[in-house]
This record gives sequence, C-alpha cells and structure tokens, in this order.
Amino acid sequence: MRVIRYLKNAKIAVVLIVLLLVVQAFTDLSLPNYTSKIVDVGIQQSGIEHAATTEMTAKTHDLVAMMLPASDEQTFRDAYTETDAGTYKLNAQGEREQAALDSMAAMPLVAIHNAQQIPDLDLDQALQAYQAGVVQKDQILDMLSEAKSKMGDRGDSIVQQQAIAAARAEYESLGYNLSDMQMGYLIQIGLIMLGLAALGMVAAVIVGYLASRTAAKVGATLRAKLFRQVVSFSDAEVQSFSAASLITRGTNDIQLIQMITVMLLRMVLYAPILAIGGIIMVSRTNLAMSWIIILAVVVIGVLIVVLMKVAMPKFKIMQKLVDRVNLVSREILTGLPVIRAFDRQEHEEQRFDAASANLMKTQLFTNRVMTFMMPLMMLIMNGVSVLIVWVGGSYIDNGTIQTGDMIAFITYSMVIIMGFLMIGMISIMLPRADVAAQRVDEVLNTQPTICDPVPGKAQDDVLASFAGGATIAFSKVSFKYGDSKECVLEDLDFTCEPGKTTALIGSTGSGKSTVIKLIERFYDVTGGSITLDGVDIRAVSQEALRAQLGYVPQKAFLFSGTIESNIAYSDEGMPSERVQAAAEIAQAADFIASKDEGMESDVSQGGTNVSGGQRQRLAIARALATEARAYLFDDSFSALDYKTDAALRQELHTRLSDKTVVIVAQRISTILHADKIVVLDDGRIVGQGTHDELLKTCEEYREIAMSQLSAEELSGGDAA
Repeated sequence: MRVIRYLKNAKIAVVLIVLLLVVQAFTDLSLPNYTSKIVDVGIQQSGIEHAATTEMTAKTHDLVAMMLPASDEQTFRDAYTETDAGTYKLNAQGEREQAALDSMAAMPLVAIHNAQQIPDLDLDQALQAYQAGVVQKDQILDMLSEAKSKMGDRGDSIVQQQAIAAARAEYESLGYNLSDMQMGYLIQIGLIMLGLAALGMVAAVIVGYLASRTAAKVGATLRAKLFRQVVSFSDAEVQSFSAASLITRGTNDIQLIQMITVMLLRMVLYAPILAIGGIIMVSRTNLAMSWIIILAVVVIGVLIVVLMKVAMPKFKIMQKLVDRVNLVSREILTGLPVIRAFDRQEHEEQRFDAASANLMKTQLFTNRVMTFMMPLMMLIMNGVSVLIVWVGGSYIDNGTIQTGDMIAFITYSMVIIMGFLMIGMISIMLPRADVAAQRVDEVLNTQPTICDPVPGKAQDDVLASFAGGATIAFSKVSFKYGDSKECVLEDLDFTCEPGKTTALIGSTGSGKSTVIKLIERFYDVTGGSITLDGVDIRAVSQEALRAQLGYVPQKAFLFSGTIESNIAYSDEGMPSERVQAAAEIAQAADFIASKDEGMESDVSQGGTNVSGGQRQRLAIARALATEARAYLFDDSFSALDYKTDAALRQELHTRLSDKTVVIVAQRISTILHADKIVVLDDGRIVGQGTHDELLKTCEEYREIAMSQLSAEELSGGDAA
C-alpha cells in the first residue's frame, strides 16, 4: 500500500510507537483482570486471595503436612517458618511458590475446616496415629481422595472456593481483622489500577504526539517533493494535469494522506496488538466461551465486506469530483470580469452548483453508508454482552467460573471486537487514501520533459565565459506539441546577434511566442538545434541558460508584495539603484513616483490593483533588472500607448546597445526600426530582413504593414 511506503523514512518513530502501543495494550488488558480480582477476591473472598495462608496455627500446619504427598510435604514445610508464638508464617521461599502452595494446601484445608462433614475422618486421631507410625501416609491420602471423589465433577471448583473459606476461618482463628484485610486488598488493587491507568495515559499521549508529528512530517515532505516536482515541470506537464488538479493533489490529497497516517500509527497498529492480547487473556480466563468471540468477529467481518462493496466505488471517484469543484471555482474566480461582461453569472452559478452537487451526493452516499456501521457495531457488541451474560450465568451457577471472571470476559470481548472494528473502519477509509496517494505518486513519478544535462557534462562554464550580448542561432528548428503529428514550427533558420534587435512578426497562431519559449527551454525542439554563443542550449543547465536571458511573458504576471519586490524578483538583495534604473528604462518611474508609497506600494496577487499598461511596464522592468545578456519580449508592448512604446524602444536602444534583444510584436510600429525582422506564417519563415527590404520582398509582411500603417509611415515615417 502506497501510504505505508511514506513511513520508510520514519522507522525510528514507528518502532517507538509500536513499543509504546504494546505498553498501552498491556495496561488496557491488565485492568479487566484487576477488576475481576476486586469482585472475586476483594468483595466475595473478603480480600483473601490465596488458599495457603500467610500464617497458620501449628495444628493446621501439621495436619496439612500430613495430608500431602511426601514430595509436596517437604516443599510445604520449607515454605513456612515457625514463630516464637508457636504459629507458622510464610517465608520468602513460600511467597515465590505461592501458586504451587495454593494447589497443594486447598484440599487439606477444606478437610481440616470441614472435618465434621466428612464421615469416618477424625483428624486428631489420624494425626496422632500418623505421628506414632500406626497410620501410613498412603492411607491418609486414600481417605482424602475418597472424600474428594464424593464431590463429583465439580470437585476442583468446589475445593478452590471452600479452600478460600477455610483460609478465612484460619485467619479468624488467629485473630486477624478481616475487614482491615479486605480494605487493604481493595486499596492495593485500586492503587495498582490507578498506576496502570496513568501509565496507559502517558503512553497514549506520547503515541499521539509521535503519530501526529510523524504524519505532519510525511505531509510536509510530500508537499515539498510535490512542489519541487511541479516547479521542474514544463508547460506540457502542467497542462497534462491541469493547475486545478495539481492544487488539489498538493492540498486535499496530501491532507488526506496525513490524516490516514495518524490513524495508521494510532489505530491500525494498535488494533491487532489489542486484539491478539485480548485473545490471549480470554484464553487464560475461560476457553469455554471463546466461540462467542469467534462468532462476533465473523459477523463484523461480513458487515465490513458488505459496506466496502457498497461504498468503495464512490470513494474512488470522490477525489476526481473534488478536482472538478476546484477547477470550476478557479475558472470562475479567474474569469469573473468576462462572466460579468457577458452577464453569465447565473450560468456559472449553475455550473458550480452542478459540480458541487455531484460531490455532495457522493459524500452523502458514503456518509450514509458509514452511518450504518456504528449502530450495527453497537448492536453486535451489546448482543455479545447479553450472550456472554446468558452463557456465563449458567457457568457461574455450575461453579465453573466466578462472577469476576465473567465481567473480565465481557471486557476482553469488547476489546477484541473494538480492535476488529477499528481495523474495519480504517479498511474502508484506506482505499480513498490510497487513491489520494496514487494521485500524488502520479505527479512525483512524472519525468519532466525538460531536463538538465548529466552532471559533469554540462557546458555551463563555457557559456559563462562569454561577455556582452549573446548570439542566439536557430538551425533547422522544428517543433510539435506532445504526440501531435503536425509541426507548430518547421525548418527555422535565423540568428539573433549581439547589439542588435531581432523582431518576430506574423499572423495569430504563426508560432511567434513558441519561438521565445524554445529559447527559454520551456519546451525542447523536436528537430534541429538552438545555440547560445555556439553552445546547444540543451547542453547547459536550465539555471545557467536562464541566467543569460531576461524574459517578459506575453501575459504580464506580478506577485503579491511591493513594486520593488516585483522588480527585484531575480535577486532579493538587488541594489535600489538598479531597481530604479530598470523602472526608468521601462517607463514605469513616473507612475511609481505618483504613488504615495512609491516603490513600497502594495501589489496584489497577479497585479490586479494596477492597470494593464502598468503591469506590463513592471514586468519589463523586472526583466531589465537582471544581468542578462539577451532580452526576450513576448508581445510585451501591446498594452502601451504609442508614445510610451516609442520612449521605451528608444531607452532600450540607448541603454542595451551591447545586448541581444528579441521582440515578438503584433504592431509594425514596435519593430519598424529593428535590425532584423523575421516574418512567420503557419510556423515557417517567409521572410527575413529590415523593414524596407521586407516591404519589397515579402508579401505577407507587406499585407500586415499596409493594414496597420499609412503610405507615409511605410515610406519612412515614424508611427510613434
């Protein structure tokens, strides 16, 4: 199972948790036994636990020794030491052999304290005759066996119960206060139970802390891995998953994995330990009623299987429905201005309601199925309790078990059933967590299509040795998206030279922006090569490549923060002078100065609190603030007025005279004075040259130019 694999880096914590769970299980399983002792020994037996009393009279001592086989007699005598008062007290050796002494002394004590009820047994005469050698031990033992045989099949249980009564009578004959003995026993057992409960509580608290900490670490590790992986993705991988799905996988799915991890460590590991321990304790209590537990476990197993069959298909599709809700929500929030402009609020509300309703119906179905589990489990547990009382009552009546044993058996049965119940509940939740883990693994196991060269073979040093502008050369470059059969770009050959401006123009969909993305290695070429100063860009690391390039995307995007933090995005420690210079070149200095807080003015996420033109100028300033050798402008002047456009181009020409500038534009006026204009049509180069050359030689360029500029402007005037 995938969720369990995430714990491989937390082996020490898991081992500690298992050890602590064993301690917790020990305390939980010990308490019913002590409860049984309180009932059987503390209440019914007046606190007298052992048939072999801690002290007995000399007469009782001698009579018990007489009625024991020779081997047992010596053991018995060694276990007691004579006191100055003429009585016999249990010594240290006897305390170690208490269980054996109880078994030995039970029948003799019963015979001693019930001598008048056993015909033909005069113990005083028998003792005198035995001490005089007239009666042999074998004869005494035969009489004792004959007396026991008359008790029938329940002889052993009757002997044990009567032996305790005999021990109580022995203590009374010695002058012991039985009330004090009973209270002392109850206090002793109570303190032990309190100690066990405290120990169990401490173990449970530590387990909870370790489990939560481990699960949180698993979640944090997964989120970090997922984020690093997504950041390494090219546009192709991001589009294949969708941004909404990646957000769901990084939040909802990992949160579910984290929650299940806590439950795994706290409940799933504990359930089998508790169940196995309960079975062992039940076997020590009474095997005669174990069939009740087996029946209950079988019924629970059938119930869990039925619930899993019903609920499992819904669990598997629930995460996809969460994806759908996130997708619709994200689209609505992002496209709110468009929705309002076309008055489609009601339609989008219906679309969101449909996605939300599908998720709600699925969750309601699974929750309703799960609501049946607890009542049915309680019915099973209560039914088991009634069955145990009914069967146990007959056993108590027969003298097979005592009342406390039945109480302990009920408790152990509940422990075992609860253990299997926890396993059942988790087994229903695990498939959903497994689906979440599968979705996370799907992202983590996706290999980015854009990869750095093998370490040691990257030519980063070669690239770093150049200064000034960079020479960007396309050599028979072709490109197609994914498994598409049609090429978006085909057989491109051109060079962008240092100190010159190269412009790309063409109709919509001709591949202009794709050319810029290929230079940035957002995608890799499918044919030919792109070189930077003669080095294939695939032979250098992405970091080294992009350090050479200043990029302004077609859609200007700003991060939440301040104007200064956005311009200095490439280097948080960037000097303020460079930030100011970049803003001046980008024609952003005036509107920044007009703000009350200047460079410290707040920028909302996406730059929604500034105009389109201001956002575009800040994006340009962000690229210009880098120490790049080539600047790529992907239709970055579209939101600028002609005056600002002309001033910006003049500043670029003046201040970036030794840099390489590549401009993608829709407006002829923006690229009119470019050193080289590359005209694209349907992914192919249909013309290269200056403005004047293309007007004469390229029909496609002439059509674009004539649609935008007047004859005077085409003949050499400035459109600005």
